[in-house]
Amino acid sequence: MSLCILAAGKTVTLAAAAFTLSWTHSVERTRWREDWKVLPAGLQLVEARVKGSGAGMEPPEGSMLRDGWWVYAPRIGSQPRLLLAASGATGEGWTLCTAEGCRELGKAAGETILLEPCDGARQPR
Repeated sequence: MSLCILAAGKTVTLAAAAFTLSWTHSVERTRWREDWKVLPAGLQLVEARVKGSGAGMEPPEGSMLRDGWWVYAPRIGSQPRLLLAASGATGEGWTLCTAEGCRELGKAAGETILLEPCDGARQPR
């Protein structure tokens, strides 16, 4: 499987079995990171990390504090796709990293980014 990124009418395909998605919370200015696997059934969230806590961002039960990050394994099923939109309130978008490197997505407010598994031939499932 590959990861397709759809934005501004274009599709980019990344040969990636896993990726990390990170961003800054627009109200609390707290950093978030999530590790995802790309599977035929969808995108599976494996681990999440939050640098601190705040309004509406309390670490869930079972979280462990590691090097200043609350770390936990969310218990949700695979997602067919992720829809991302930047608020514009942080001056940055989302950072998506794979084994090949990192790229910033959706820096401008209102930009919508769609992430979903694809067959590697630039075709979303």
